[in-house]
Amino acid sequence: MFIEPSISGERRGWIEVVCGSMFSGKTEELIRRLKRAKIAHLNVEIFKPAVDKRYDELQVVSHDANTIQSTPIENSQTILLMATGVDVVGIDEAQFFDAEILHVCETLAARGTRVIVAGLDMDFTGKPFGPMPGLLAIADYITKLHAICVKCGNIASMSYRKSTQQSQLLLGEKDLYEPRCRKCYNEKD
Repeated sequence: MFIEPSISGERRGWIEVVCGSMFSGKTEELIRRLKRAKIAHLNVEIFKPAVDKRYDELQVVSHDANTIQSTPIENSQTILLMATGVDVVGIDEAQFFDAEILHVCETLAARGTRVIVAGLDMDFTGKPFGPMPGLLAIADYITKLHAICVKCGNIASMSYRKSTQQSQLLLGEKDLYEPRCRKCYNEKD
């Protein structure tokens, strides 16, 4: 991704969304893009929901243990306060944020900030997850990643929950979730 030139010489912001099922590499891709921005000497800030403490309280961590320092926050409005003068903002696990995340991302992009958002597009029931449908609608660029189905080896786009717990918010890893293709997801074995 490059910073688009403009006639006035001002930066133009945009919104990138990286989505997919669990274990598809969303956070890995977010970290890759943010590290490249840092290599380019851009001012980068990374945020994650404070509720996500699975691997680390302060870092964004991929399932492959790739890490980048982040700021855990309770609500999306905090991002606007902390991202003043920032070139690139990264947001992980966007599905866990409040609906205001859309306004936050649009405001940042209007300020000339590149916004990179990663999150689950669907919950474990196969329904759109939190603010993700809205983020996909306002995104300038969308990358949908896929995992590999643990049952048959085909492309997986679903996050199958192995637990019987029905609350939408249940943080877990391979102990609670596995990637499945649509066919294997619907078999529910």
